[in-house]
Amino acid sequence: MRAGFTLVELMIVVAIIIILTMLAVPNFTTFVAKAKRAEAYANLHAIYAAEKTFWIEHGTYTSVLFGTHSAGWQPEGYRGGGAQENFYYTYGFAGTEGTNHYTGKLNTPASFLHGSHADVNGFVAVAAGYINGQKKPDIITIDHNNRITVVQDALS
Repeated sequence: MRAGFTLVELMIVVAIIIILTMLAVPNFTTFVAKAKRAEAYANLHAIYAAEKTFWIEHGTYTSVLFGTHSAGWQPEGYRGGGAQENFYYTYGFAGTEGTNHYTGKLNTPASFLHGSHADVNGFVAVAAGYINGQKKPDIITIDHNNRITVVQDALS
């Protein structure tokens, strides 16, 4: 009568667990990145709503998200930008942190917000985030027609 497992049997089980882990980790990483992108969609739609409200009141769009003569939007719980934030992407327009854009915990530089603008005819707001490490940022825009465009897809 045997009591226990042999070393070979234990090594086979460990090898199987390692192989299964190697197969699962890339799928989990993609799942986490997709969840971060869902946050970007929600915040971009909130920026759209704030811009539309501003346009109804003033007859123009604005690149100022918070402060004087602004759309009055900032991410929930904003603390000054960077690693201490609860949101991931950098949102908004080129300009000043806390006024025109907000830097999330991924610290994606505001230089990726190029192409953003706001005037009497329309606006394009940008969200950028290194959701898959530091390879290339995920860049998503929303415009005055509530059209979301993935400009650079970090998930592909």
